[in-house]
Amino acid sequence: MFDFLSFIPRAVMQGIPLLYGSTGETLTEKAGNLNLGIPGIMYVGGISGVIGGFLYEQSLPAGTSVVPFIAVAIPLVCCLVGSLLMGLLYCFLTVTLRANQNVTGLALTTFGIGVGNFFGGSLIKLSGKDVPAITLTATAECFSAPLPFAANLGWFGKLFLSYGFLAYVAIAIALFASYVLKRTRVGLHLRAVGESPATADAAGIDVNRYKYRATCIGSMIAGLGGLYYVMDYARGIWSNDAFGDRGWLAIALVIFTIWRPNVGVIASVLFGGLYILHMYIPTGMNLAIKEIYKMLPYVVTIIVLVLSSIRKKRETQPPESLGRSYFREDR
Repeated sequence: MFDFLSFIPRAVMQGIPLLYGSTGETLTEKAGNLNLGIPGIMYVGGISGVIGGFLYEQSLPAGTSVVPFIAVAIPLVCCLVGSLLMGLLYCFLTVTLRANQNVTGLALTTFGIGVGNFFGGSLIKLSGKDVPAITLTATAECFSAPLPFAANLGWFGKLFLSYGFLAYVAIAIALFASYVLKRTRVGLHLRAVGESPATADAAGIDVNRYKYRATCIGSMIAGLGGLYYVMDYARGIWSNDAFGDRGWLAIALVIFTIWRPNVGVIASVLFGGLYILHMYIPTGMNLAIKEIYKMLPYVVTIIVLVLSSIRKKRETQPPESLGRSYFREDR
């Protein structure tokens, strides 16, 4: 029989990095910036946290345990700084220099993966191990520790309370981002910048400032997805090129949720479940069937995109100026 009690928690853990990435990309796209560099930003966020955790663990005297607060704070700060720098680089190229957003995003993805593999390989050599991976077990335990009373609540605790704190932070950020976009003046200005930057500029809104802030904050949120994957889902194990296509799935999730971060909370679990469904459905040695199951998240996204295009409702469409650089003198 299908083991839902094992499948759902794993689907949630698989979906949390996607939720971080899609929430960050949604904020970015609402400002009119199409950042296809999210996979690279998530990769840099993950390796930045690994660098911080590795250096902290190496600095401890032999036999000394990590301090949980410091073990969490250092990788967290490193992750945010690394992903912020990637966001600033994207903004400088696309907002200030008005470079093509598609090309810049793809270049950032390639650059981010290259940076992650370079530093990951360097740390593996510094560790002196024969295994091509870095293991930060002590740091990962601080990130993945569940709520203390989860084990006493049976199936309810396992399904809802058995995750690390970053999983709950991801949900809180998505809900807060949805509230800001829909209910606040800042969200109104941000949506105005994404829909018609010339009109927003004429109304006294600083278009470039909103684009910079939304993209940089979105990049930091996406970077947390990379940190969660390494420290919680992978239990502190970093190996080059192990992140897979989760960054691209996060971008697909933006389309699936129709640019609504609150919908992403449920949709990320659905995508996470579809991503690992091939592991729970018996297919024998037929690898072709497994590959078909792996296609499900993308097939679902294509179907949603086709349906939203057919319906042509304004609320289901991307921001009007998405992917187009704004130059004030062009008005």
